[in-house]
Amino acid sequence: MTTFTTRSYQQVRAALLARKEIALLDVREEDPHAQEHPLFAANFPFGRIEADAWTKLPRRDVAIVLLDGGEGLAQASAERLRELGYTDVALLEGGIEGWRAAGGELFRDVNVPSKAFGELVEEQRHTPSLSAPQVQALIDGGDDIVILDARRYDEYQTMSIPGSVSVPGAELALRARELAPNPSTRIVVNCAGRTRSIIGTQSLINARIPNPVAALRNGTIGWTLAQQQLEHGQSRSYPPVSEANRELAALDARALADRAGVLRIDRAALDGLHADATRSTYFFDVRSPAEFNDGRLPHFRSAPGGQLVQETEQFAPVRGARIVLADSDGVRANLSAHWLRQMNHEVYVVDGLQPSDFHVTGAWSPELPAHAPVDEIDAATLSQWLADDAATTAILDFTTGVNYQKRHIPGAWFALRSDLRRALTQLPQGVQRYVLTCGSSLLARYAAADLRKLTTLPVAVLDGGTSAWAAAGLPVEAGATRLASPLIDRYRRPYEGTDNRAEAMQAYLDWEFGLVAQLGRDATHGFSVV
Repeated sequence: MTTFTTRSYQQVRAALLARKEIALLDVREEDPHAQEHPLFAANFPFGRIEADAWTKLPRRDVAIVLLDGGEGLAQASAERLRELGYTDVALLEGGIEGWRAAGGELFRDVNVPSKAFGELVEEQRHTPSLSAPQVQALIDGGDDIVILDARRYDEYQTMSIPGSVSVPGAELALRARELAPNPSTRIVVNCAGRTRSIIGTQSLINARIPNPVAALRNGTIGWTLAQQQLEHGQSRSYPPVSEANRELAALDARALADRAGVLRIDRAALDGLHADATRSTYFFDVRSPAEFNDGRLPHFRSAPGGQLVQETEQFAPVRGARIVLADSDGVRANLSAHWLRQMNHEVYVVDGLQPSDFHVTGAWSPELPAHAPVDEIDAATLSQWLADDAATTAILDFTTGVNYQKRHIPGAWFALRSDLRRALTQLPQGVQRYVLTCGSSLLARYAAADLRKLTTLPVAVLDGGTSAWAAAGLPVEAGATRLASPLIDRYRRPYEGTDNRAEAMQAYLDWEFGLVAQLGRDATHGFSVV
């Protein structure tokens, strides 16, 4: 076992305050991460290290500090990162308990930096809001009102405020004038909870939209707690933007970015910035995923602006890194950048881009490290093995718990790489071989090397994963039918879905209300609301 240096709470805190580049990574699964973690600890699960590291940690000599809750995952993750070429890898002294013992503040939930920032914005800018009953009364009274849902489109389709339109975060300032051309029309912005409602509303106010604007206080949670009915399966979305409205929005967004201290770069300088090995630099295209798929800039990956502001530490886990944003309209990048700058990020917007610059086509795919050699079988072979004697073949599925419950091969066991040794003890006797899968078998190929260290039985990977199995017309099943590992890879958000308990939703709101006080106690954020 390799020995790694440790870094103390005081050393990590000093690096954060000095704005030095540091990746503080919590390598546990998302649910335990969400129970408690330092403010800027990004969730970076052990089971996805190979899939995420080279994209999310672009500089191989960046300072990395790993933490866990005493499970040994930090040590295993450090060894894995060292194998992938990272040279400055350390363990947090004492892990979560060491942070607590040193007086460090611990936070619940996910995407906490962004949520805490949203609460700070509301406190300092007094962002206007309306309660769910007030908005319902406006709807019932036939008032001139438009309700804009700032969440991702898939979230909007799951549940939405009656009559609302899907306008994900960064699109708001670009599209609002099309959706509310009469300046007397009241605009209400909602999300599931609070953050995207607050940021979306304040974005429109900052961008000088002439309409009266307010957030739906507490979003769909507040709507549900008021016992008001939501819609489901809606598909209303924003129209194209006129050139006149785009130009006006672009002027306002640029002025906002300049006021916040956003930096500028032109297309010609991008390659040099990408080649600079002395800094961690992220390149994000903040347009919609559909636009990104139609053509993109070299080196850029998709990060729709609203989600980038909402989930910044997951897109860019290196605190102190450079962030470069691009769009095709001069609105979404500048608006997103003005928020990221207030969140104490060094952020650039690419100026002067032309349609011809977005010339890279084809699906984006991350750079991935090679996996150890694996034996692969096709779906027909696995189907025959199961038909001959299903009890002798154990199928381990390393997909997400959510995807496993939606669809998996009959008889497959859900397993986590972080829990693999214990997971094997949950399997029935008589197994003679293991077959590994996930959605595409990307993670399964990496997991095969882990499993070989724990067994003398043959290990094979299903070529093309569960997707190939289903594409071959073979049967699948749903539900949490066989769990060799607990479903802890995803934290159940109290504001998602339609079956959450009222107590859980209220507790979530109470937690958000307390974030500003927690920011004050932590005192490492450097946020500055303009």
